[in-house]
Amino acid sequence: MVKIGAHVLANRTILAPMAGVTDQPFRQLCRQLGAGLAVSEMITSDTRLWKSRKSQQRLVHRDESSPRSVQIAGSIPSMMAEAARQNVALGAEIIDINMGCPAKKVCKKAAGSALLKDEDLVQDILNAVVSAVDIPVTLKIRTGWDHQHQNAVTIAQIAEDCGISALAVHGRTRACRFNGQAEYDTIASVVDAITIPVFANGDISTPHQAKQVLDHTGAAAVMIGRGAQGNPWLFREINHYLAHGTMPDTPSKEELTSTVSRHIEAIHQYYGEYLGIRIARKHVGWYVEALPSGEVFRKYFNQLEDPYLQKQSLHEFFAAPKNNWDQAA
Repeated sequence: MVKIGAHVLANRTILAPMAGVTDQPFRQLCRQLGAGLAVSEMITSDTRLWKSRKSQQRLVHRDESSPRSVQIAGSIPSMMAEAARQNVALGAEIIDINMGCPAKKVCKKAAGSALLKDEDLVQDILNAVVSAVDIPVTLKIRTGWDHQHQNAVTIAQIAEDCGISALAVHGRTRACRFNGQAEYDTIASVVDAITIPVFANGDISTPHQAKQVLDHTGAAAVMIGRGAQGNPWLFREINHYLAHGTMPDTPSKEELTSTVSRHIEAIHQYYGEYLGIRIARKHVGWYVEALPSGEVFRKYFNQLEDPYLQKQSLHEFFAAPKNNWDQAA
């Protein structure tokens, strides 16, 4: 049983926050396919910037399944506290603090994983946010700034002392970005050092990997990021494998078609026609990249400028014999 404050998760799989990916349509889909929790895209703690279209869409929480976890990013304790309070007013049930993002534009502002360099500031931010709200606060970090400065255990102990309810650890340093292989020994050390739940994150894309990571680290759950792009069924597969030790049936062609179509339609409805068409292209690219003729279809799909044609082409692609799209090209 995985608990975050008073919230009990249905299972041991969590969708990681990913900017530009874990929007409301994708979060809802992953929850329907078995994710016990889905964390929102990162939103800045600078509430003066919340009037932008992008921020306004990221601030919608109330229509989602409980528990609703919203990630905030920033480096000024008072601003982080205010952002947390305002997100609670907008329907957040868990506040997640980003100290794991390696993106240059985030680290340049001394936010994200850049904060791992300043343990005193980490403590100030965590204390400020925990004190500001009466809902659970979680934290996402990396193993450290670089291989010479791997301070995840120290940060984890600070987090527990500050009242953080759960901690997600990505098995790379900030310097690694997403290069090389994630390592899980540091995550295991974090699990041994604290008593709050720890979520293992990084390079988990199969049920077998999920079980190996859980066994190796002793983590309470796995947090899935890039492995879910184009494969939201991964949560269901991991849950089944952990429960039964066997792989479930792969999605049928009918389920594949209906799920992708439903996702793309939700994107169109959420963003409107112009943006929806463009955002759908990214997700469809992930869905088809490993399928026969997938690259040919992706190029065709990216030229479509009509939501109806996008949905129609998906049905035609999934229904067609494998080589039809190659021949059409």
